[in-house]
Amino acid sequence: MHHRGRREPLGVGRGALLAVAARGLDFHYLGAMSEGILLPAVARGTLLARPERVARLEQALPQIRAALEGERDAVAIQATVACLLWETLAQTSWCGFYRRVGERTLAVGPYQGTMGCLRIDFDRGVCGAAARTREAQLVPDVSRFPGHIACDDRTRSELVLPVVVDGEVRAVLDLDSTHLDAFDPAEAELLGGLLMDVFAGATF
Repeated sequence: MHHRGRREPLGVGRGALLAVAARGLDFHYLGAMSEGILLPAVARGTLLARPERVARLEQALPQIRAALEGERDAVAIQATVACLLWETLAQTSWCGFYRRVGERTLAVGPYQGTMGCLRIDFDRGVCGAAARTREAQLVPDVSRFPGHIACDDRTRSELVLPVVVDGEVRAVLDLDSTHLDAFDPAEAELLGGLLMDVFAGATF
């Protein structure tokens, strides 16, 4: 869709453009939005108040589910979720997946942010705990978490959720922040529901 004298913003899909057109908005409106998702732009590293963060995530989730409708390839799903959550959760300094590649081993997968740890054993760190227990790990202060792995020394809080498909842990979603207490139980619950939906029937 092209309008004379205007260019479609990079990273914004045709569905997003159609949504803007349907709302009667000028395409320049997208300039104030996050790339690839219809949300107000927020500077990287900003820690919004809890109600604002939850509302922003609730606004993004239907768009993420729509973007992944019908997709079954696990890597494609992971890459897309990492990209769109990176734009949604401005407080994150790292957002992505560690894939299960052995009986008790995770390897870095699609992500956004600084370089991640290449491999993590189930017995180590927050990611390992999530994979081992199959439970979300909400850590307001990583310095108080025994055995925390500092892939990035700036990380101060972390949220990790397991991806469980057909009763098996297939991956974990790892979210880091340079802020203390940057994640909330409500965010964890919403993200857990997203992972269940988008990975249902996925091929690993």
